[in-house]
Amino acid sequence: MNIYQHFRPEEREFIDQVLHWKDYVDSSYTSKLTDFLDPREQHILKVLIGENGNLKYQLFGGVSGSERKRALIMPDYLIPTEEEFQINLFEIEYPIKFVSIEHPQVLGSLMSLGLKRGKFGDIVMKNGRVQFFSAAEISDYIKNNLESIGRASIRLKELALDEAITADNLWMEQDITVSSLRLDTIISGIHHISRQKSQLFIQQGLVKVNWTSIENHSFECAEGDLFSLRGYGRVKILSIEGRTKKDKWRMVVGKQK
Repeated sequence: MNIYQHFRPEEREFIDQVLHWKDYVDSSYTSKLTDFLDPREQHILKVLIGENGNLKYQLFGGVSGSERKRALIMPDYLIPTEEEFQINLFEIEYPIKFVSIEHPQVLGSLMSLGLKRGKFGDIVMKNGRVQFFSAAEISDYIKNNLESIGRASIRLKELALDEAITADNLWMEQDITVSSLRLDTIISGIHHISRQKSQLFIQQGLVKVNWTSIENHSFECAEGDLFSLRGYGRVKILSIEGRTKKDKWRMVVGKQK
């Protein structure tokens, strides 16, 4: 069976990486810790590792409910601790009375250090406080190089994981039925706008799927995808329940404002 036929062509490189991790753990009896994975990558890893009798995996992003998580692939007889995920938590200290910091600024500043997106996890903001999770192996580099965000000079304070703030980002679940899994159809069904309008938004570059801008309105979405439409918030496909008697797709989505 061709495993690639169940996934998108652009996901082939990540599929090969997961299969390599799987073979490594299976042959060496040694655990493998990944970078932070987005929800779609977590879904692919779950499918590929499966319920293999010799292997298992565990996901952790720093706190319960994290969106981006590191995976630990290991022999089935091991029981991991949180420390084995090697995650550090930082809080950004800045002159909150004089400037504000937005999520894209934090993300952009971290990326400008030459870091891969997979080296840090969720960026959490609440009541002016800003925190982010990072892979322990690059924490010293971040502390030595991240000195400003936007026009604000900042300082980093390292905290214990149990000091993480909880953002008010609850997902509101909603059952929807759509005629296809195309991006324009799903956006239309969720936001109650016409297909023509959703296609226009996509063509204008206002739609991202798993943090990547998608300008192809026939792009096929899948379970675990997270996509955003500027001005409308974010939507996550929580589960695809199958087809109805009228051959439409029934799914559960989570909406976040």
